[in-house]
Amino acid sequence: MSVKFLSEEWASQIQDALNADETFKAAVGSNVARLQQVISTPDGEVRYWMKLEGGQAYFGLGDVEGPDATVSQDLPTAVAMARNELTGVAAYMSGRIKVQGDLMKLMALQGVIGQLPAAMRAVDVDYPA
Repeated sequence: MSVKFLSEEWASQIQDALNADETFKAAVGSNVARLQQVISTPDGEVRYWMKLEGGQAYFGLGDVEGPDATVSQDLPTAVAMARNELTGVAAYMSGRIKVQGDLMKLMALQGVIGQLPAAMRAVDVDYPA
């Protein structure tokens, strides 16, 4: 059964999938980070966060306290990145995402971020058309 993109159920299933994926967990290693995502949709902003701590990933909707970086993008960009049709680096270089905060820390996490799409494939997601 599919889950709606950017829903509470989506966040929960993504968190479970990431923490069940050994390659992703190995990439996380001892990294500690708090990343805020802001998605502009036709219905307004949707905010979610990812926290890396203790070799685990935590996902949730809303705001994370003290984010290292905040990444803002529109819904088509968020969908393309989630489907692994667009990388974060390509999105940044083409101006499709904006980053506030510690860009160097975000760049240092590219090994972890690069593992997200493969780990997320375990979740059947209903993306907007």
